[in-house]
Amino acid sequence: MLAYFLNKLTYALLTLFGVVTVIFFLFNVLPGDPAQMMMGQNEDSEQLALVKKKYGFDKPMGTQYLYYLNDLSPLSFHSQNKDDYSFRSDGKYNAFLLFPIAGVDVVVKFPYLRESFTKQGKKVTQVLSETLPNTFVLALTAITIAIIIGLFLGIISALFKDRWLDKSIQVLSTLGMSVPSFFSAILFAWLFGFVLHRYTNLEMTGSLYELDDFGEAMHIRWKNLILPSIVLGIRPLAVVVQLMRNSLLEVFSQDYIRTARSKGLSEFQIIKNHALKNALNPVITAISGWFASMLAGAVFVEYIFGWNGIGKEIVNALNTLDLPVIMGSVLVIALVFVMINILVDLVYAWLDPKVKL
Repeated sequence: MLAYFLNKLTYALLTLFGVVTVIFFLFNVLPGDPAQMMMGQNEDSEQLALVKKKYGFDKPMGTQYLYYLNDLSPLSFHSQNKDDYSFRSDGKYNAFLLFPIAGVDVVVKFPYLRESFTKQGKKVTQVLSETLPNTFVLALTAITIAIIIGLFLGIISALFKDRWLDKSIQVLSTLGMSVPSFFSAILFAWLFGFVLHRYTNLEMTGSLYELDDFGEAMHIRWKNLILPSIVLGIRPLAVVVQLMRNSLLEVFSQDYIRTARSKGLSEFQIIKNHALKNALNPVITAISGWFASMLAGAVFVEYIFGWNGIGKEIVNALNTLDLPVIMGSVLVIALVFVMINILVDLVYAWLDPKVKL
């Protein structure tokens, strides 16, 4: 079992390395000079040269790529020359020195995602730390809604197979999978945040934390979570309903279920003690994939509802060509995908002992 997960971890690291390589060369072949983007209208040839030297933009592409890998690696090598880009500055890297060797410091550090081009030298890690928790709360709430309602409707649909209730649930789930998230977001924001505002008391836009009426302190606004989480959870909910229904019907056809019924067990006992656990494998696969993709798929939902998450931050960064923020966001989302896939393997082993073999 340990060898299996070590193998999965190796593939995960190779996947992340591939993602790093692709996004670096993809965004560095775009037209435009990063140094000029950082300076904006205050372009000066002398200052431009200093910025390029400070951030390593004056080096060949291959050297910049090695610098980027070195910045991301927890174990990294840094020049002792203050004029070199990779000089170990505490304000830049916050690294712990292991040992110096031949004019190079070998250190252990938290991955350095560099600085935003448009936020006055603000670190990308700080930008993500301010937005990623909001997206995580939104995605977690949405997937929780999808799981609870989806499992319930899927079980009901399987129990009433081919009846009007089953057909109604299937029509609604098909509609939920077909409607794009951005359209649902606009519709829900207009209907419940504007037309029915006096009854729902919900706003068309708003984030988890907002300034009070005096503009002095930030307060949590839980009601702003309702509409975006429902919209974001509609499509995974529809998928969970379909998978739960089909998987449960397949389990119901097994011999051990017929044996349980012949013993006089109620349908509730059969589902709870025998069928549900064995029917959850495909559902868990879908849930894991949807939860990870929500971090990326929340872009439109967050932007429409004004939710200050990583999705909205990516849109703003694309509009201003803030490449470090875009690259850092993509890396974080890829890391979440990998971690969730490994976690799903652990859950599989708990649900199905055959996986351990």
